[in-house]
Amino acid sequence: MTFSLSHGIVDSHHHIWRAADLPWLQGEMVPRIFGPYEPIRRDYLAPEYAAEATACGITLAVYVQANWPLDRCVDEVRWLRDVRAETGWPAAVVGSADLFDEGAVEVMRRQAAITPLVRGTRLQLHWHERPEFRFASAPDRMKDPVFRRNIAALADLGWLFELQVFPAQMADAAALAEDFPGVTFVLVHAGMPVGSGPAAIGEWTRGMRLLAEQPNVVVKLTGQGTFVHRVDRPLIEKVTATCLDLFGSRRCMWGSNFPIEKLWTDLATLVSTWQNVLSGRSAEEVRDVFTATATRVYRL
Repeated sequence: MTFSLSHGIVDSHHHIWRAADLPWLQGEMVPRIFGPYEPIRRDYLAPEYAAEATACGITLAVYVQANWPLDRCVDEVRWLRDVRAETGWPAAVVGSADLFDEGAVEVMRRQAAITPLVRGTRLQLHWHERPEFRFASAPDRMKDPVFRRNIAALADLGWLFELQVFPAQMADAAALAEDFPGVTFVLVHAGMPVGSGPAAIGEWTRGMRLLAEQPNVVVKLTGQGTFVHRVDRPLIEKVTATCLDLFGSRRCMWGSNFPIEKLWTDLATLVSTWQNVLSGRSAEEVRDVFTATATRVYRL
């Protein structure tokens, strides 16, 4: 089933890159959260993404930082400004900065001065017992006083924070959102449920319930192939139903996570699967998930 959306689909989470800018794409491959990644160790530029996206009805897209070295995070934003001028994509940018550094606010101000495309920042906080799933140096970095001061500064910038945590960290994440009600927190990859068994889903659901209690938290329905390395419709159905029930459609938005998900699917298959999963929902809910929520949250 396909949907007629008057303003098209908004992809709330994608990447483009020049491989030379990303040390993690170079050198020897190492175990990563999304598995072997040889096919994406290449340039993935705006024209390639745009061709795939427009063929699927995507008309606007939000670029999310791709882990450039943090000392080059200003260069990343400058590059995105130029890409937008040349291609018309992306519609908005989520950058990055070292939020554990006292100088992060000045860095973010420099990014804001380069282009009004920047809507927020992401520094991945997810920590897991399995090393290949781990990004942060510890599970409780959200409590760091320097980090918290930098999060507070986002309200003055008018920026959001892209929150990437595992279920075991969600209690701390909910407390963080509660402490900074003037900042919108965008939960990446629907909170990253690692498994589909009762224990894993139970822990994830409890954590999502805590986050849903905070009105400044919204959810990205993205990245559900990260751990299973396929388009898993039953998993997508479970995640979608839980997120919509807990947060409501006005706090849920869809995104492709391309080209990461390109490792196991094409974009048309990914889009159509989410469309089919949402086919039993109201027209308003479908518009929210595919268009309206991201348009509002990212001020597109």
